[in-house]
Amino acid sequence: MVSLLVKEKLYINEVVLGTSFGILMGPHCAGIFTPREWGDITGRITLEVMRIVLATGLFAIGVELPRNYMWKHARGLVVLVVPTMAIGWLIVAAIIYGLFPRLDYVSSLAIAACLTPTDPIISAAIVGGRFAVKHVPINIRQIIAAESAANDGLAYPFLTIGIYLTLESSKGIAFEKWFIIGWLYQVFMGVAIGAIIGRVFAYVMKFSQAKGFIDRESYVAQFLALAFLTIGVTSVVGSDDLLAAFAAGSAISWDGDFNTMVEGEVFASVIDLVLNCACFIYIGAWLPFDTFNSPDLGIVPWRLVVFFISILALRRIPSTMMLYKAVPEIRTWKEALFCGHFGPMGVGAIYIQQFALERLGEPEGTPETQADVLAASIQPIVSFVVLGSIIVHGLSIPFFSFGRNLGRAVTLTRTQTVQSHGASSGVAQPDWLLWARRPQSTTLPTHVDKDSTRATSNRASIEEPESSMVMSERRSSPPALPLHVDVAAPEAAEEGASVRGVQALRRGASRAHTPTSSIDHLDGSSIRGAEGSPSGSQTPKTVKFTDHAAPPVDIGARWLSPELNETSEGPDADERDAAERVKEQSQ
Repeated sequence: MVSLLVKEKLYINEVVLGTSFGILMGPHCAGIFTPREWGDITGRITLEVMRIVLATGLFAIGVELPRNYMWKHARGLVVLVVPTMAIGWLIVAAIIYGLFPRLDYVSSLAIAACLTPTDPIISAAIVGGRFAVKHVPINIRQIIAAESAANDGLAYPFLTIGIYLTLESSKGIAFEKWFIIGWLYQVFMGVAIGAIIGRVFAYVMKFSQAKGFIDRESYVAQFLALAFLTIGVTSVVGSDDLLAAFAAGSAISWDGDFNTMVEGEVFASVIDLVLNCACFIYIGAWLPFDTFNSPDLGIVPWRLVVFFISILALRRIPSTMMLYKAVPEIRTWKEALFCGHFGPMGVGAIYIQQFALERLGEPEGTPETQADVLAASIQPIVSFVVLGSIIVHGLSIPFFSFGRNLGRAVTLTRTQTVQSHGASSGVAQPDWLLWARRPQSTTLPTHVDKDSTRATSNRASIEEPESSMVMSERRSSPPALPLHVDVAAPEAAEEGASVRGVQALRRGASRAHTPTSSIDHLDGSSIRGAEGSPSGSQTPKTVKFTDHAAPPVDIGARWLSPELNETSEGPDADERDAAERVKEQSQ
């Protein structure tokens, strides 16, 4: 009901909202939705829910990346994924080993492996929002999405080495299983299965679409069907299903045809949004708040808070700042800091820790061996970090937006009253007028109001402004009419006055005092005295002067005011002129 307000105005995504709603509906508040009361199947349900949501999100990231993105940006991804994960893995393990005394370093490595990958669901919700689209470069958003998808599946080798060293009696056997099972069978075989499925179905769907065997709705439905098929096949054979889903999404859109076909469709986005909301509601109700204070395991709230703050500062930021010059997609240290900060932990961390519990087994009673201590400690530590990451990373964008708006509101700037364009014209312009829309006069006026004080062009008025004294004198003096028109004057044509005929009549000077008068040519046309005539327009035969204050238009003629006119012939001349005009018209 308020999704647009919350997401587009407050920049709060479905991760924070879903988790908050799950906590409210969970056993610690309303008690309506309680996954932990389902018995022994709770762990299995949690694992499969996280698997489906992760696989769908990873497949979507692979599809939405530009064509051949993984090949073109392989160098930056390798540098950003492998060394960053390895360095962060060792640092987090050292912090766990120092803060939680009952865990040895090998068990600390297993817990650190759950917190090593960047969660793709939270990353997609953060870098795909309106604020990130406006303020985060596209290269950073794409590399964060690709890195979060790639390192999520690579968490298996980091986890399995800790589990094998904990469970196996010999380190040689542990490293042998880690290389054969952890790397070859899970990672490389999972990538191969996903790539083969993606490319095969890309050719099949392209063939079906060319032959007209498949409609658009079924084409879009393959988005979910292929994701479920990929994780189903890889889960049956025991390979890395997360990497397989990402590889399948990248392979099916390798040439860009699949992206073209599903462009503009919102089905996949809606399904992805629904799954994400349901997943984080489940996480909010599933969180084990009662285990955050377990003194027998050395887990107390203040240790968890210190641990979370430490991994926020040391897990990714140092390694990213050291290696960003080797990543072509990251150009500045600010972008490197942004990439280092946005390494959220969420669905992927819960999936990996639940996968580890499937191998270790649920502890019963008081933990005695190191394997039991690891099984009892992994869930509260990982769950607390996930909750803190959802709060911090999920609310980072709203805090950034609030900080920008607050800084813009309280910053005082000096108002510069004279700008460059105002100074050039000699007029001072305040800052608030910089965005005002101004009329631009690029042509000469075609009409002059009778109440105007001058009828010169815009350029002449700017270059030679008249003083207020001259303007007042023009208003007070009676209008003057031309006694002679210089037809050959080129200025008359340039100013837009249209003169027709061979010779103007020297008469009518005294008619300015009459309500109406006309200045006629020999051919019957007339000159517009006070209003002016635009160049190229037809001149009216009669011009009426109804206002004595109307000024004349300078069209290259000689002007003479009535009181200085010595050639006026008086009222008798008016009668003779009228008689002559009637005679000429009758002829």
